[in-house]
Amino acid sequence: MLTVSNLSVQFGKRVLFDEVNVTFTQGNCYGIIGANGAGKSTFLKILSGDFEATSGQVILEPGKRMSVLNQNHNLFDEHTVLETVMMGNKVLHKIKAEMDALYLDYTDENADRIGELQIQFDEMNGWNAESDAATLLSNLGIGEEFHYTLMGEMDGKLKVRVLLAQALFGNPDVLIMDEPTNDLDFETIGWLENFLANYENTVLVVSHDRHFLDAVCTHISDIDFGKITHFSGNYTFWYESSQLAARQKAQQNKKAEEKKAELEEFIRRFSANVAKSKQATSRKKMLEKLKVDDIKPSSRRYPAIIFEQEREAGDQILNIQDLSASIDGEVLFKNVDLNLAKGDKVVVFSKDSRATTAFYQILNDKMKPDSGKFDWGVTTTQSYLPVDNHEFFESKDLNLVDWLRQWAKTEEEREEVNIRGFLGKMIFSGEEALKKCNVLSGGEKVRCMTSRMMMMRANVLMLDEPTNHLDLESITAFNNSLKNFKGTVLFTTHDHEFAQTVGNRILELTPNGAIDRYMTFDEYLDDPKVKELRKSMYA
Repeated sequence: MLTVSNLSVQFGKRVLFDEVNVTFTQGNCYGIIGANGAGKSTFLKILSGDFEATSGQVILEPGKRMSVLNQNHNLFDEHTVLETVMMGNKVLHKIKAEMDALYLDYTDENADRIGELQIQFDEMNGWNAESDAATLLSNLGIGEEFHYTLMGEMDGKLKVRVLLAQALFGNPDVLIMDEPTNDLDFETIGWLENFLANYENTVLVVSHDRHFLDAVCTHISDIDFGKITHFSGNYTFWYESSQLAARQKAQQNKKAEEKKAELEEFIRRFSANVAKSKQATSRKKMLEKLKVDDIKPSSRRYPAIIFEQEREAGDQILNIQDLSASIDGEVLFKNVDLNLAKGDKVVVFSKDSRATTAFYQILNDKMKPDSGKFDWGVTTTQSYLPVDNHEFFESKDLNLVDWLRQWAKTEEEREEVNIRGFLGKMIFSGEEALKKCNVLSGGEKVRCMTSRMMMMRANVLMLDEPTNHLDLESITAFNNSLKNFKGTVLFTTHDHEFAQTVGNRILELTPNGAIDRYMTFDEYLDDPKVKELRKSMYA
């Protein structure tokens, strides 16, 4: 279907890809993974023709059509929403445009050409194109009232959905998507997961959403050392199998027969699990055919995120009474009552991200509520990771050692060896620890903020979108650390796996009150009674 032959990309002395040869076949979904800077987005741009490789070629099977999720959200501002979606099938849209132009200047001479175009249009199911586009939009939460609105007048988050509909429109043979779940709510992501799990053509996707990769991928395509290697299975299978292979590699004394038996048992166990799930992997049953030799240890570096408590909190953690907040007269949430219990791990959830951020800002005395009050237990200590961390790095010409030293409590903690220890856990080792804090990338800043939280040893953690800007390795490590943390957590995330595996309680903030339930995130989204209640809360 799509073949990459002898592909190389070099920037000066830096080799990004070195003689890459891979094939992407029909009916499979490939999750493209790799460390930050490995070239995931660059690779997709090469496939779509938006970036030229140093050498090599990309071959799309003749007669096949490729569609790409557009990253330029303003490119179609002069077009209506419906037309923007139909422009996703360029050939069909070109035929329709030519037909429309000829109809406006109809003559006997162009009648034959119109007839030819009509035949092509009919063969491409063109007469149903508008209704198909409208259905796609509706499935993605764009109602009919917006279909003839100009894209330039659409809210940014709705634009993302329109461009997603454009990429999906017309059943492309090869579908390429870079971070398709960005700015989508959980319900829309769920619809996309189901759509792609049943998609019969070829899909290539880059995503930091592990739940999404698990739900749609039949293969993981790992970019490492300038090469791309396909592995059967979804992301979780790739991660767990590579970790198992790495542990085995470290066990020098273990016999080869024992290692092989252990790997074979792992494959059998995982195959049985996915066969019972909705995952795309199950419909391919690739794992049953997998050979032990196909499993290789990964060279990835995972940060050592370890949250410890300086002291354990008592039973009184946090009591909130009748808390309400608004911005410029617009109600974000109201009437929030919460008695936080020791060990609760609460997913703080809202359709409006301003509501959750305001909630954390109030609890950290950075914003005044409209009404209500809250009281922290006297034995609690809090640590907060804000979604916007720029104030921590603004105009500070400090290296990372001196930056982190600002939050040391004792002389022992201020010693460079201890500061470097916390930074080293977040993969700032050697000279990396002497980087200036005002030149860091978004992901590096979050890793620094996480080092700060670890050093504070609080027994209550508050996390507003902790996975923003992080790579899959850091997200996985963060996720595992919170599952193991013995204290109390309040967190907001767009990472489904994070919410499902960490949270044991859901607090949804709405303009008409709050919903508070002890259940997992998936149970919350699927519960019929909760669904009805949520509808009424946002009405």
